[in-house]
Amino acid sequence: MNDMTKPPRSRAAKWTRRGFIGAGVLTGGALVIGVGMRPGNPVAKLGPVVAGGKGEQLINSWLKIDADNVVTAIVPHCEMGQGAHSALAQMLADELEADWSLVRVMQAPADGNYLVPDTIRAFVAPGTLDAPDWLEPTWNGLFTRIARLADGMITGGSSSVRSTGQHTMRIAGAAARQMLIGAAAQEWGVPAAEITAANSMLSHKASGRSAPFAKFAAAAAEQDMPQTPVLKQPKDYRLMGTDAPRLDIPAKVNGTASFGIDAKVPGETMSYAAVRRVPVPGTRVAKMDASQAKGMPGVLQILNMGDFIAVVADSYWQAQQALNAITAEYTKAESPVRSGADQFARFAAVLDKAGESGGKAVVTRGDAKAALAGAAKRISAEYQAPYLAHAPLEPMNATVRVKDGRCEIWTSTQVPLMARSAAAKALGLSADDVTVHHPLLGGGFGRRLEVDYVVMAARIGQATGFPVKMIWSREEDLQKGLFRCADLSRIAGGLDAQGRLVAYSSVFTQRHDPADACDCAFYDIPNKSIRHAESDLHLPFAAFRSVDHSQQAFFIESFIDEAAHAAARDPLEFRLAMLGQSPRHKAVLEKAAAMAGWGKPLAAGHGRGLALVESFGTIVAEVVEVDMTKGKPRLTNVWCAADPGFAMNPDGFRNQMEGGIVFGLTAALYGEISLKDGAVEQSNFHDYQMVRMDECPAIAVEIINGDHQKLGGAGEPGLPPIAPALANAVFAATGKRIRALPLAKQFV
Repeated sequence: MNDMTKPPRSRAAKWTRRGFIGAGVLTGGALVIGVGMRPGNPVAKLGPVVAGGKGEQLINSWLKIDADNVVTAIVPHCEMGQGAHSALAQMLADELEADWSLVRVMQAPADGNYLVPDTIRAFVAPGTLDAPDWLEPTWNGLFTRIARLADGMITGGSSSVRSTGQHTMRIAGAAARQMLIGAAAQEWGVPAAEITAANSMLSHKASGRSAPFAKFAAAAAEQDMPQTPVLKQPKDYRLMGTDAPRLDIPAKVNGTASFGIDAKVPGETMSYAAVRRVPVPGTRVAKMDASQAKGMPGVLQILNMGDFIAVVADSYWQAQQALNAITAEYTKAESPVRSGADQFARFAAVLDKAGESGGKAVVTRGDAKAALAGAAKRISAEYQAPYLAHAPLEPMNATVRVKDGRCEIWTSTQVPLMARSAAAKALGLSADDVTVHHPLLGGGFGRRLEVDYVVMAARIGQATGFPVKMIWSREEDLQKGLFRCADLSRIAGGLDAQGRLVAYSSVFTQRHDPADACDCAFYDIPNKSIRHAESDLHLPFAAFRSVDHSQQAFFIESFIDEAAHAAARDPLEFRLAMLGQSPRHKAVLEKAAAMAGWGKPLAAGHGRGLALVESFGTIVAEVVEVDMTKGKPRLTNVWCAADPGFAMNPDGFRNQMEGGIVFGLTAALYGEISLKDGAVEQSNFHDYQMVRMDECPAIAVEIINGDHQKLGGAGEPGLPPIAPALANAVFAATGKRIRALPLAKQFV
């Protein structure tokens, strides 16, 4: 494997639903939900793994109750600061009627038993999530098989709440409540309909009896799992829709939270590895001189792995210092790209060849070519987005022990089963002989959807034969990782005599996920042609927060703004006129505009810009106010209105909008990975700048609960509108159009 070429994905995934949760007992170690703990039942094997504590009783695969009446939600998604653990537990607890103060969360083990096919369905076939119950066995069987093949235990795509939460955790909670009531009814000899559940207690009003859930946990586990338990309606929610306190915050505040980088191999003396990957993709280590490093303190082993060099020592600092003393030469790169200009020249050549009709058609509506030719006014623009690094606070790391034909791994990952399979393949082992522990993540942003660093650590562990913790330096993380793709887009539009946008044509070079990110489908444009003209990337790609929306939103909403000004229309009114068929989008845009006081006079040198984007099921409009009086953009305010269908935890949702905005501001203002001689130039935060606290604008977020049956995500949708809204605000203040990011580079 070349250093900067990521290993093949261990497959890809998303999955289940009501019928599967109720009746889908799947042998062979896949998802087994809500089946009583009886001999021969697959759930029986889960008890010792997830409910081995004294007095703990597994009610179904997703929750257990202990003797102290504590309910533990077993969550299959990772926690990387987005609040998924708490939100999923909140959804389960509400349907269960649990006391939130008695609710805990457990990370589901990465052993293949906790696949969630709804996550796959949310991505590849979202329409099947609300299929009739009679179709569920077919869909569940199909997506369960896909999930198993795909190592489908994935956290990404803002999918946790809208897939696993809505179609797994809620159903597991509701079914468990019904099972507990059934057990109590049997013991008390009363009709189940007369028993109520509230605050982790069961009560029978007529007889005055009441008891905690724990009293009936064992008997409940013997009940048959209801196939289609009745779920609550919003008017009955008790926890969902409230700012229930997050369960992970106390440990993060008091320092007891454990992340991948904190891992230690129990009972073993640790060693540490520092690594240096090849600087240019596609090259290998030709030779190295480690003579100076060999005699340095603490050095245990020096490895030339072909695609990277590793030094193993008694401490990470010793390993890194020795690594710095090693000189190396590399094979010649095959890629002709030596600079960013080279990369964009290749993009431009591909778009030139595609012209006005070439490339692969993605969206075709009406006849855009004819409409452009007959338009009263035609406009066009070219937009450019650079490579970006993810730069999570916790650098890439993995701790491994390879011994006696088995491998144990501790690592921060969004895809633990993919990590398991990739490590097994690299070491020549069966996946059953690899165990992955996945604690809290210190940020992911898509970077930890890849498993290259886990494979590196496994190879080092195999080569050394003793436990080792591999840590990437910040420089390694920025220069030798996987990147948000650079992209080039050309868009043309045609306006009729009344200033309406009647034709829209775009062509671009990069298309990853989601498939519809390149389309502004909610705008009523009668003639549309959207095409993809594929071009190779010099740097290896990894999904970035909001993936293709991170660049496509900038392209699309910048152009819509240009079209509004070409039509001599207010940008807000121009957009609203195209939202007649999209009432939820219209409401969100109007809300953001009202929050910002759109149309009110601003001080000289200030400007407002807006953008509207739907991504991952959530509609977001953002308005930016920028101060250009000192010749450079300084953001003063960001107003954000968002419709996620229903915000399960409004405070957590607002936090994610704010986080996405700040993350997106960093990318829009400063983010750029540049190349010199084919290698990444940036090395640390001094030359890969972040938005600092003194640059952060005031951010206001308002939530619209537009459709409780169609939930959207939270982690990613806050990011896409911020770059175009900022660029549009700069235009409003200065008359200067920004068509290439990063924006601050245009005002040096």
